[in-house]
Amino acid sequence: MSVPNDADKRLTSRRYGSDFIVDILRQYKMPYAAFNPGASFRGIHDSLVNYLGNESPEFLECMHEEISVAIAHGYARSTGKPMAAILHNVVGLQHATMAIYNAWCDRIPIILLGGTGPMSYTKRRPGSDWVHTALVQGNLIRDFVKWDDQPDDLDSTPESFARAYQTAMTHPQGPVYICYDAQIQEEEPEAFPQLPDPSKFLPPEPAAASPETVQRVAQALVDAKAPVIVADRMGRSHVAFDALLRLADLLSIPVLDQGNRHNFPTRHPLFLVDSSEKVLAEADYVLALDAMDLYGALHTVNRLTRETCPMYKPGTRIAHVTLDGYAVRSWSQDFRRLQETDDSIAADTESFVPALLQACQALVEDSGDVAKAARERLAKWSAHSEKLRAEWQARAQSESGDAPIALSTFASIVWEAIKDEPWVLTQGIANGWVKRLWDISRPDQFVGRYSGGGLGYGMGASLGVALANPDRLCVNLQGDGDFLFTPTALWTAAHHGIPLLTIIMNNRSYYNSEEHGEKIAAHRKRPVENAGLGTRIVNPDVDYATMARSMGVFGEGPIARATDLPEALARAIAEVKAGRPALVEVRTQNR
Repeated sequence: MSVPNDADKRLTSRRYGSDFIVDILRQYKMPYAAFNPGASFRGIHDSLVNYLGNESPEFLECMHEEISVAIAHGYARSTGKPMAAILHNVVGLQHATMAIYNAWCDRIPIILLGGTGPMSYTKRRPGSDWVHTALVQGNLIRDFVKWDDQPDDLDSTPESFARAYQTAMTHPQGPVYICYDAQIQEEEPEAFPQLPDPSKFLPPEPAAASPETVQRVAQALVDAKAPVIVADRMGRSHVAFDALLRLADLLSIPVLDQGNRHNFPTRHPLFLVDSSEKVLAEADYVLALDAMDLYGALHTVNRLTRETCPMYKPGTRIAHVTLDGYAVRSWSQDFRRLQETDDSIAADTESFVPALLQACQALVEDSGDVAKAARERLAKWSAHSEKLRAEWQARAQSESGDAPIALSTFASIVWEAIKDEPWVLTQGIANGWVKRLWDISRPDQFVGRYSGGGLGYGMGASLGVALANPDRLCVNLQGDGDFLFTPTALWTAAHHGIPLLTIIMNNRSYYNSEEHGEKIAAHRKRPVENAGLGTRIVNPDVDYATMARSMGVFGEGPIARATDLPEALARAIAEVKAGRPALVEVRTQNR
């Protein structure tokens, strides 16, 4: 959407403080502002509607702040650009905290705006203005945003926003929060400050490795007999994705895609994340690229005893390229366990991987032995991959008569329904079966899983991805438990006409917790059959299709037999292609 900046696009010449604030949003080309309405930002709300005419940014009305932030999360994941989410004083901010934490863990840039006060005691209404006002409101979320601010006057707002945007977009990226006093929003000043020029406050170029460091890693890869690459958030960049593919092809290096972003084509014979133990057991050199949890990627874990064991042999050299060391904070342990490495490199993978490819190409040109070793590795891993894929296809076919529907069969049927469309997977991988059976060849076809682990992410984030991809079939493989945290996102989809195909994978359980219950009960020699108490979503069953229809969304299901699923999906896809959201509930197995 183009963003006008000239005065004749405004609906009125009379300006208030909040009018200037939304002028800044337009200046920075904010496409949307998602919010649940609240009096603390009533000035900004009025300015969006009656001053900018609900255009650039356009508001998105949500029923919960967690949805507002998740929409911005999904939009930024898909585009690499932030949008705004507006939160009503301390109560809206507290509702939004889980979604903000998800964005923090994922290193996602979001512009969070809030309202407070008035800070002046003499301007506060008795009652809500007091209980909804905090002394430095951003203190509530300071441990999991990159920066927060509460400008004291309108003159401070341009620089405040410029710093917020610059900070959010500086790698490693993340959410930022600005809180605006209600009095600043509602005053009618005689003069206004100058709008900031975004081109003068660009984020700095990310850190890059020295040529000597790139050459050192290239030589190590070329010299290794069994090199392995672990990739995680690297796939946020098309440039890095393409360079990694060429590098893997050049040296026949297995790639273990950890999935926070989509890092490598799933049908490639070197896509071997399902064989991590086998691959790492043979490795003599591991190169990690933006690994959120490198220790977890290289170790197995006993989920009952919590003990870990390395998958790699002693003496394996490990290098890690990441900027995440710049985002370590003491409150949250989202930095994960510290992994021993032989080479720790603070660099942006978007520049590092292409440089590494170029260095390796030069080394291979001078060595026939390297090319011969690469051909032998490719032959070995291609045979292994081909065998695995045949087994996966056979399993999906053999389980096709199961009821509830097996996840292997489910993933296979959904793939057949969408494969000829210009599709985007917004979230969900059906316990890994999507990556086993789907051909995901580009980073923009799957935005990746999220790291925060807070339920309620899926629906809002999927709407954000759909907003970013209006000409593509956006598919949300939605868990039932996660959906029940934020079901009113369906209303937002219908109200704003956001076409999204949501397929509820309904196993009628918070099964992760049920599985833990089974393990701990068995270990303690207690009744395993009680693991479903307090975890299963039954008695009554939730009628998801009726819930969808009640909010203006096409709804169908529950679909309990695999033979009924293709036609149900076809009907729902037709709705989405006509510009309307649709939901299909499918009864699935647990794993």
